[in-house]
Amino acid sequence: MTASSPSSVTVRVPAKVNVQLAVAGPRSDGFHALANVFLAVSLYDRVTVAPSDGLRVTCSGPDAAQVPLDASNLAARAALALAGRYGREADVHIHIDKDIPVAGGMAGGSADGAGALVACDALWGTGASRSELLEICAELGSDVPFSLIGGVALGEGRGEVLTPLEAGGTFHWVFAVADGGLSTPAVYGECDRLRAAAGTDPGPDQPSASPALLAALRAGDAVALAAAVSNDLQSAALSLRPSLASTLSAGVEAGALAALVSGSGPTTAFLAKSREDGERVAAALSASGTCRAVRVAAGPVEGATVVAG
Repeated sequence: MTASSPSSVTVRVPAKVNVQLAVAGPRSDGFHALANVFLAVSLYDRVTVAPSDGLRVTCSGPDAAQVPLDASNLAARAALALAGRYGREADVHIHIDKDIPVAGGMAGGSADGAGALVACDALWGTGASRSELLEICAELGSDVPFSLIGGVALGEGRGEVLTPLEAGGTFHWVFAVADGGLSTPAVYGECDRLRAAAGTDPGPDQPSASPALLAALRAGDAVALAAAVSNDLQSAALSLRPSLASTLSAGVEAGALAALVSGSGPTTAFLAKSREDGERVAAALSASGTCRAVRVAAGPVEGATVVAG
């Protein structure tokens, strides 16, 4: 650290909701090709890094006890990856102030990886290019590149090949947090099992984004977006966690324009016509007894952003 280097750097990084998640059949490498339309929303983790005698991870906030604090944490892996590229030791204390639901299908772990990468780059003055940071993100996981860029984007391949998309307005969301998490690999496995049992395996070819959904995003039209949202993993998530059906029904009955499982779940997402409508849906979900917590957010918002340091 030089005299001009910051003593710490804090990066704010958003959660995501998948407004479309089209999943192909398993490829020969076991992964699935996706058409994954991400939208970043205003629930944030804050990742702060500071010089340390070695690599250390701490975490505070809701569900912090569920966050791994060893080298399996994506934030730690991001620091190690960047340090390895620049021939230095990852001597850094990473603190995660957690507000994104853990194991909830909202890319909280991926957000922490992107946040730590941007923060370490700023702390160490490595000056990595945007493309280099995105390359490291893709090595860390399929959702990590989107956590870096934010906004709205189509993810293809495993979800890591991103094309930014235009959004013509702000969309209002309510998220119902379930008890416990769901394993993403388990949900994909259940999706494959259900398709095999039904004889509906779509094959490994790359799926495509819905033209109606892309048009709704461009127009900023919440009603049109509600008619176009989809999640191919929803049946699998409901199979593994049948209680989510009651949460989805409660949100629809409360006036949500659309209700869907967020990513691999178990968080459920509800699209509202306005912030005020979202607050009403949130109140009804809180009173329904079908979920552990309810959060209101809007998007799109920007990706990983340095806010201090």
